[in-house]
Amino acid sequence: MSEASGKPQPFPPRHRRVHIICEGQTEETFVNLVLLPHFDRHGIEVQPKLLGEIGRQGGNVGYTRVLRDIRLLRTNDPEAWVTTFIDFYGIYADFPGVSHAKKLKTAWERHDTVVSAMYAQLTDDLGEKPASRVVPYIQMHEFEGLLFSSPQDMAAGILQPHLWKKFDKILFPFDTPEDINDSIETAPSKRIQHIFRGYQKVLHGSIIARRIGLERIREACPLFNEWLNRLEQLP
Repeated sequence: MSEASGKPQPFPPRHRRVHIICEGQTEETFVNLVLLPHFDRHGIEVQPKLLGEIGRQGGNVGYTRVLRDIRLLRTNDPEAWVTTFIDFYGIYADFPGVSHAKKLKTAWERHDTVVSAMYAQLTDDLGEKPASRVVPYIQMHEFEGLLFSSPQDMAAGILQPHLWKKFDKILFPFDTPEDINDSIETAPSKRIQHIFRGYQKVLHGSIIARRIGLERIREACPLFNEWLNRLEQLP
């Protein structure tokens, strides 16, 4: 089919292909710089997509917007898999499972509650077969939580190595970086900005993540690691 026809072109054939719906540019950049080369070595092509329509992309994480993107990707590329990379912090209250999840204590309980409810709702809305190629994932509690996998590298990544003890002090009370909580004042990014006002999510987030390395992040963040394990094992 020629481009002149105006009809969508088929995706090039690959062994496995995964579309990752990203909440914002920070997640999209992380996928391109860190996850893409990793999955390429596993024979998996990943393609990030910013949540929402062109001109209105990113943020506003409501179920309707997520459902629209999933439906579009499943229709246009039915042999591919689709996953989500959206934060629990800031997710809309009407998102499946969120109201119940906020009453739970651990990051693991909250994550599993939202993911299970989301998959059940997707099955109702899309049908069992289309939903079977969707892998819901919610980042607990925010992308910046991953950066606390190494306070030393976080401080070095923003060229403020002397701040590492302050970042380490934040992490100390929590079992994992994914447990750092999500209120307006205590979300991971808010904690970073309180210590270093010059923090820029898109720029510094990817620099720090690459400096830490994917292996260390996976070791420190079990939910994130479980997500990658599942993607790596897709048939």
